[in-house]
Amino acid sequence: MKTNMTMIFLASIFFLSFATGEAFAFRCGSDLVSEGDSKTQVTATCGHPTSKDKSCENSQEYTTTNRYGKIKHVKKCDRKLETWTYNCGDNDFIYRLTFDDGKVINIATEGRGKGRSDCLGK
Repeated sequence: MKTNMTMIFLASIFFLSFATGEAFAFRCGSDLVSEGDSKTQVTATCGHPTSKDKSCENSQEYTTTNRYGKIKHVKKCDRKLETWTYNCGDNDFIYRLTFDDGKVINIATEGRGKGRSDCLGK
């Protein structure tokens, strides 16, 4: 009896591990875009995005003076991210791809798409 309960418990944990987390890929036509793909691969698979945004993570701002005493404002960005958004139309979703150093690091959805699809193959 204990062996059956242990097997059921382990099987449950195994299957639940696949149910967590966000999407790791999305389909454009017959191809998939996955985490780790480059900007070039994504453009070849899905075409040009509906929109692009750039952001900075862990930015620092400070004031310093140069050798002549002139005040200088300095902004530093530890991690530059780029977000591409694809509106895949009425029968699909809006997908948000986040790039770091030219590679996809996150794929998420932002609700239902609207109108004509901007995704190749859809």
